[in-house]
Amino acid sequence: MARVKREKALDELQERIGVPIRDKERFERALTHASLSSEGGAKSYERLEFLGDRVLGLVIAERLFGQFPDADEGELSLRLNALVSADACAEIADEIGLFDYVRQGSDLKKLKGERTKNIRADLVESLIAAIYLGEGLETARDFITRHWGERLDADVVARRDPKTALQEWAHQRGPVAPRYETIDRSGPDHEPVFTIRVAVDGVEPGEGQGRSKRIAEQEAAAAVLRREGIWKDQD
Repeated sequence: MARVKREKALDELQERIGVPIRDKERFERALTHASLSSEGGAKSYERLEFLGDRVLGLVIAERLFGQFPDADEGELSLRLNALVSADACAEIADEIGLFDYVRQGSDLKKLKGERTKNIRADLVESLIAAIYLGEGLETARDFITRHWGERLDADVVARRDPKTALQEWAHQRGPVAPRYETIDRSGPDHEPVFTIRVAVDGVEPGEGQGRSKRIAEQEAAAAVLRREGIWKDQD
């Protein structure tokens, strides 16, 4: 009975994604969380997720390379990171309704909303891998382009806060995250002004001021990104 229900679910998923599901075992694995494996179930999607992440990155990078011929490596990296982030992938999963099909252990079934974001993102990447292995790169590219198409629009991707943008850019350069340091605090207690310096390996530090540490950190991050030519203030 369980097998019949799984096959019916895969038939329904096939209609949602518009891609043939010929290897049902592979797609079932693409929808199986490691928590079910630990309870004695089938192998999880982790290996497929690894491959799907690379296929997604390749297709998005290829698309950005052609769509933004004047963008430098830094800007392209920021756009890529935004488009393949857990937030973006989880949104795609929600649009497909992919979480309806996940096979997971009893403990994870209690999780809701934001706490399932990484699982939803992983599901999209493992699904991409299953499509790629079954139907080839062109079909995987069509699937990705169909679901990421609007997100490739410049206005959608470019609106990043400076601190997040700097973290993503620094991640492309090496494993060390930006380091923020409060170097001055002035003004009365009810209206303080903070000066914060941010250091990123290999580039000149940036400084920013603000009436809160958060604002000062954003200004410091923007200072570095402006100097590197990969940040423009929003109108």
